[in-house]
Amino acid sequence: MASSFWTTITHFDRARLAPVMALRNALGVALPLAIGVAVGNPAGGAMAATGALDVAFSDGTDPYLHRGRRMLSAAFFVALAVFAGRLCGRNHALALLLEAACAFAAGLLVAAGPTPGDIGGITLVTLIVFSASPASSFGKALTSGLLALGGGVLQTIFSLALWPVHRYQPERRALATLYAELGRSAAAGVPATEPPAATEAILAARAALGSLDSARSVEAERYLALFSQAERIRLALVALRRLHVRLAREPGTASDTGILDQARELASGVLHSISGALAAGVKGDPHDACLRELRACGERLRASHGDGAAPQLTAMRADARWQLDALTGQLASAVELAAHTSQSGTREFERREAARPWSLRLAGVFAVLRANLTLDSAAFRHALRLAACVVIAESIARSIGWHRAYWGPMTVAIVLKPDFTTTFSRGVLRLAGTFTGLALATALFHAISSTAATLALFIAIFVFLMRWAGPANYGVMVTALTALVVLLFASTGVAPAELMPARALFTVVGGTIALAAYRVWPTWERTQVPEALARLLDAYRAYFQTVRDAYLHPGIERDAAFAARLNRARQSGRLARTTLEASVARLRLEPGVAASRLTTLQAILANSHRFIHAAMALEAGLFRSQPVPARPQFATFANNVDSTLYFLAAYLRGVAVEPGDLPDLREDHRALVQSGASHVERYELVNVETDRVTNSLNTLSLELIQWVGSG
Repeated sequence: MASSFWTTITHFDRARLAPVMALRNALGVALPLAIGVAVGNPAGGAMAATGALDVAFSDGTDPYLHRGRRMLSAAFFVALAVFAGRLCGRNHALALLLEAACAFAAGLLVAAGPTPGDIGGITLVTLIVFSASPASSFGKALTSGLLALGGGVLQTIFSLALWPVHRYQPERRALATLYAELGRSAAAGVPATEPPAATEAILAARAALGSLDSARSVEAERYLALFSQAERIRLALVALRRLHVRLAREPGTASDTGILDQARELASGVLHSISGALAAGVKGDPHDACLRELRACGERLRASHGDGAAPQLTAMRADARWQLDALTGQLASAVELAAHTSQSGTREFERREAARPWSLRLAGVFAVLRANLTLDSAAFRHALRLAACVVIAESIARSIGWHRAYWGPMTVAIVLKPDFTTTFSRGVLRLAGTFTGLALATALFHAISSTAATLALFIAIFVFLMRWAGPANYGVMVTALTALVVLLFASTGVAPAELMPARALFTVVGGTIALAAYRVWPTWERTQVPEALARLLDAYRAYFQTVRDAYLHPGIERDAAFAARLNRARQSGRLARTTLEASVARLRLEPGVAASRLTTLQAILANSHRFIHAAMALEAGLFRSQPVPARPQFATFANNVDSTLYFLAAYLRGVAVEPGDLPDLREDHRALVQSGASHVERYELVNVETDRVTNSLNTLSLELIQWVGSG
């Protein structure tokens, strides 16, 4: 555990280096500062630069529309915090109440997602800082807020400056990554004990393309269609991988598996080519020869359906041919779309998620926050802990009476996070980075000529360093930020010697309070994993219910309402799985977690992956097999799968469940296999994939009961 924690402290993620973003953020901070100096108002320039600096933390490389909305929201709330802080700062009781309310809101907003949580955090920090610098009048407070707003808007303009030139560059980049991941998975295949391929890339691409749902341009529709094809390609690859495994178990099928191997290699080449074309923004190879070879592979599978073959083998070959034909068509469509060929209204595609009106999105956020107003919620506990610690740190700072004692509550607001690992690692890195930054800034201040131009230059350099390398390592960001703040104050006439004692002392005080809060009222990740796992089972249950209903009511899969329901269930499952995996990753770094529990938890995850692979194969079968009436035994089996997932989730939430309380899925499956005509294509598919469901859930049940019992 100690080595893992040290790795977290020292890790430098080069993939997160962002030089272009850092350059525009540095310009966004330096320009208002330079203007303030030029017009003889360095304090006003510093105020606008502060607004630009705060909003820079909301910058990113995501789609311009999303980025612009986020940065403008941050600019508004930062300006509001500047105004409120300067206006109410003279009244200590009112300022303390305002900070406590803002801290609670910022803590609770983490439940609504990373963007609301980040904006809440930067608003809280801004409010704390400017509450310690009250204005002498309402007009000055308003002017300060407007200057901060102007700086934030300027930073947003810099971020969006290339929108007209590279309007869809972030969307294209996300799709290129997705198709590259699909190409790798096509070449290598994905074992059933691993999560479905390209899940992370699909989530990233979906987020990147979310703003295009309301667009009406041909180019926007092309990107949405490319994402839709990627989803279908992924599903076909999963089904072909499973069929390859099944065919390899049968004698005399070497030619069949060889055909599938060749098809996967061809598909991988086409997918990588599409990725390259999207990344470069150029017209790619049409791959006419590859597509002809893929079609030939399908014909060779059709020719292998000779008389005398076992019905089970015939059904598998037919399934493989159908999936291969579908994959070939999907690849041909993706090649055409990536080559910037106009669809001319001939291609219809389904949008994965209809754009909801703003009122419904707002209601959704409020519903999430209301649901988290309970001590059972980690976000609610974090909100209470954050509010209490900010009040304590602010009270200590004001009682001492030092200038700029706001570093204490500000450190609390920055360091204290919902989980132990992030809080502890940030606490350590913030202390180390603060003292390093103070020493660096002081040395620079004495080594260079402290003219306005020189200070502005070094401020821009430190902003660049903070935004370029800061995302790769938090310690680097704190070092650059500390030096930056010292020089920013120096530009208004405050010498570093006046800052260092308070900065150093109250950083230690704030960090100590944050870490002590976790000691007194911890939110250990070990307490969060069971609920995250229960939510994963809930999401998989909802997905399986949707697929089950399509088999029970043949033909419903072609209904638009069903397609929307299936899409929601699919997305919920992905999000639940990635949330659980992130929670497990944090759990590994917590002290006192037995290695055996981590091993068992990893086995639980592997069997949950096996289950979802089988469910995805059942979904794929809906669109490739002829609808037939469902067997009564299938309804019994599917309902008992539903009950099993329900009871396992309840067990994770504290309900007493014994192994004997769960349905006998193996007996249900035996009855299912013995029913119906085995030569019917859909029945054969269901027989095979429900066997995988049975194996995975039976193993998962035993491991989960053992894991909960050992805790």
